[in-house]
Amino acid sequence: MTKPKNVIVAQSGGPSPVINSSLRGVVETCKAMPDVFGTVYAGYHGIEGVLKEELLDLSAQSAEEIALLSTTPAAGSIGTCRYKLKANQTADFARVVEVIKAHDVGYFFYNGGNDSMDTAHKIATLAQEQDVELIATGVPKTIDNDVGGGLTATGEFELIDHTPGYGSAARYWALTVQGANEENAGSWPADPVLVMQAMGRKIGFIPAATRLADPGRELPLLIALRESGLTLAELADAVNDMLRARSRCLLVVSEGFDVGAHSTGSGQVLGERRDSFGHTQFSSSETTVAQVVVNYLNQAGLAARGAARGNVPGTDQRHNMIYASTVDLEEAYRVGQKAVLIAAEAGSGFMSTILREPGAIYNVRYDKAPLELVANSERSFPEAWIAESRLDVTDDFVRYARPLIGDNWPAIPLVDGRQRFARLARAFAAQALPPYVPQALR
Repeated sequence: MTKPKNVIVAQSGGPSPVINSSLRGVVETCKAMPDVFGTVYAGYHGIEGVLKEELLDLSAQSAEEIALLSTTPAAGSIGTCRYKLKANQTADFARVVEVIKAHDVGYFFYNGGNDSMDTAHKIATLAQEQDVELIATGVPKTIDNDVGGGLTATGEFELIDHTPGYGSAARYWALTVQGANEENAGSWPADPVLVMQAMGRKIGFIPAATRLADPGRELPLLIALRESGLTLAELADAVNDMLRARSRCLLVVSEGFDVGAHSTGSGQVLGERRDSFGHTQFSSSETTVAQVVVNYLNQAGLAARGAARGNVPGTDQRHNMIYASTVDLEEAYRVGQKAVLIAAEAGSGFMSTILREPGAIYNVRYDKAPLELVANSERSFPEAWIAESRLDVTDDFVRYARPLIGDNWPAIPLVDGRQRFARLARAFAAQALPPYVPQALR
């Protein structure tokens, strides 16, 4: 009988409230199939940990701590990274093969978004080219919901309906706008305009979700997606129209909104920083889009007394466990579970997916898509879901997004009044290879 091959699971990119639910799905499903999967290791801080041979033994963890992963947000348990394997980094690719062979690894699961699927695809291709016995499988994750291409002619997303993480980010913003409205309803005589900046550097799914706070359109809410195509002057005109009609205005603006002459010239805010993938990190810019908009509104003048104020939530929108969607938590676990079944039954080169079943009642099935199709693919926010005013989304979007935020609060254990998160023992595999510094870090 062939000895079961060991497993490496890792993750990269920005975290989400439900990323560890997918991790739990992978670990528990592997452990339930001992004839197929051996020891499960985590690449500590993603592919960087694999390159450094820093492999956390997840099989050695208690069942209780693994179960607690489902209600543990962000990436503190096994770490994440923003390290990209590029074609010219031949030493890195050689090192990956060395680590795989040294630890008898036959399965590699990578949890993340577009760039992570690119990494998984490259490792799957590398193994095939070098005749290495390795099955590489992707597990989707991103709060931006930008993986897998756009709507088909029939109004469906073909490769994946939505990514785990998005439902929780959407719920965060639906509830946040509700609270912000309560404050603004009381303070508007002095502060008639509240500008809120939502994450989404390239795509508008997160700011669009703020409509879920008010599907009946009763609030004085405007939503400026990155895709709106509006200028600051047009935005100011719309705000003032709302002030004349309602005396106050809530404005949600995407962090990727083009602030034009107030930017570097490419629609990005002065003082911007970029991660190692080349993506703009708007939340770490010296001047945020929200602040530019607030300044512009106050300088241009409001059609009401008082001033515009801004609110820029930070990374809490991707790690606040209280706001996590129970639907999102369940689906994140299932895509992790499905990834393991794909690896066992279908072989290498796939990503687990969520596909929505037709009909009025929300229901999904779990399937797979080739990594080569999803690697570095980016969907756009459907033009058909942007309202004619360019400052709202349509009811079709609301129908799409509403089921994803769920109907109940997540059950998060508390000990001594504090959230009880998973605390994995730092039990690392013994290193068998010489120390190594990843090429891009030298």
